[in-house]
Amino acid sequence: MEPNSRVNQQWEEPMSEAKPFCISKWEVWEAYKRVKANQGAAGVDEQSIADFERDLKGNLYKIWNRMSSGSYFPPPVRTVKIPKANGGERKLGIPTVADRIAQQVVKSRLEPAVDPLFHPDSYGYRPGKSAMDAVGRARQRCWRYDWIIDLDIKGFFDNIPRDRLLRAVKKHAREPWMVLYIERWLKAPEQEENGPLVPREKGTPQGGVISPLLANLFLHYAFDRWMAKRYPQCPFERFADDAIVHCRTEAEAQEVRAAIAARLRECGLELHPEKTKIVYCKDEDRRRTYPNEKFDFLGFTFRPRRSKNRWGKFFINFSPAVADKAVKAIRVEIRGWNLHLRSDKSIEDLSRMFNPIIRGWLQYYGRFYRSALYPPMRQLDRSLARWAERKYKKLRRHLRRATHWVARISRRDPKLWAHWQMGARHGSVAGAV
Repeated sequence: MEPNSRVNQQWEEPMSEAKPFCISKWEVWEAYKRVKANQGAAGVDEQSIADFERDLKGNLYKIWNRMSSGSYFPPPVRTVKIPKANGGERKLGIPTVADRIAQQVVKSRLEPAVDPLFHPDSYGYRPGKSAMDAVGRARQRCWRYDWIIDLDIKGFFDNIPRDRLLRAVKKHAREPWMVLYIERWLKAPEQEENGPLVPREKGTPQGGVISPLLANLFLHYAFDRWMAKRYPQCPFERFADDAIVHCRTEAEAQEVRAAIAARLRECGLELHPEKTKIVYCKDEDRRRTYPNEKFDFLGFTFRPRRSKNRWGKFFINFSPAVADKAVKAIRVEIRGWNLHLRSDKSIEDLSRMFNPIIRGWLQYYGRFYRSALYPPMRQLDRSLARWAERKYKKLRRHLRRATHWVARISRRDPKLWAHWQMGARHGSVAGAV
């Protein structure tokens, strides 16, 4: 349900009632629009955004009235566990829609005060910065530095010490109500499905609107500023709690790793002993052998790869390409589309349905070493061939003929599917089935 212009006009007006805390209705309205744009699951109250909008005016007024009067108390956070690629589980905390709006109000006030202070090589969840920026910078530095430290902070979001985080918030928050509500969010209990309330003594829920900003603020003091002061010769890229540090020698990497571990212990955190590793950036000119010669960062695997220079000569280059885990996830999603069961759709219908997802893969993972995406894209073409085999009588039980049919369509209309524009090296599935 789209809010009508009358609600819009009323909530864009400045605050008219006297309240202890100066929060305007316009701020709540803008926060609601951002939360709606980001969508997200329901919290413990099982209220979706559509449910919230059934009484949009009343629900927004309730948030504004309670926040501006100091009487806003967040409900428990719904926790869900999602599987991790390494076989473990990641715990996400999902606030209610109303609580996400309240968090967005505070984030919109706090972020302009702290973001300009953050290190230029902090890339996670920041305006004007992206994961692709971090991968590109890491790629350049791996060419200049022989070694990297691949850092993994054990249970980062669940273990941030509350007192240290609040100390940083108080240093930068311009209004006392911002500190008040952040402290309440940090203390809000968790609730698993059909489970009891579980109090939280530390951490910030991974999944909360304000959590990424708080995480960046904590690591700004715990890691970024400390690294810049203690080891200015060792640049790094950090995306939230995922970070790599560049070093010139193995001895320097060993020293810096030990110092970082000690620093994080001082700040109440711990490096994962198995997942944190030192990696040798082996290439054409770096010939020694080392146990670790590759690492994953933000969905890309950095390792020695065969590349071609501008003169057509091949050489070994340490560079990123889509990680095997990401390729596996792409393959699983393509299989989940069940294209062969959609014979009621035309090929144009299918392209409209799935091209936005494919473009997202190509724009992100295809930025570096694009040819690593050819195998999962060929799988997509094979799925289209099986779809064509079931849809058209003349192709039934003739998968090879269906394969050639898809190949002809890809040559005739290469813009129909996003991956058909990857170039002649990809081709289609002709002969690949």
